[in-house]
Amino acid sequence: MDRAKQRVEARGRIRERIRRKVTGTSERPRLAVFRSLKSIYAQLIDDSTGKTIVSASSLEKDAGAKGSNAAAAKAVGVLIAKKAKDKGVTRVVFDRGGYLYHGNIKALADAARENGLEF
Repeated sequence: MDRAKQRVEARGRIRERIRRKVTGTSERPRLAVFRSLKSIYAQLIDDSTGKTIVSASSLEKDAGAKGSNAAAAKAVGVLIAKKAKDKGVTRVVFDRGGYLYHGNIKALADAARENGLEF
């Protein structure tokens, strides 16, 4: 088994462990983050109904920055916080999706916090 496949499987196990502990409600939805090689995505999810309340990604025109770098992550954090405020959501639980809380994930979380989301 090559190293890339091992890394993907390890992230899957970590992600499952996190999801057992972190669930979103309608009062406090889950801020789920996904990072690909080309983009970064964030969603606010109400797990009790299984619905996505708000989503944002670096692919959107109003995100400001493109790609999957720290600048794009900050732009997505700002965008998700703005959209959440428009829907009346201020408190969330953070789901890092199995990624280390470092780099792009940390940049997105910090930007979301600075723009009004509490977690």
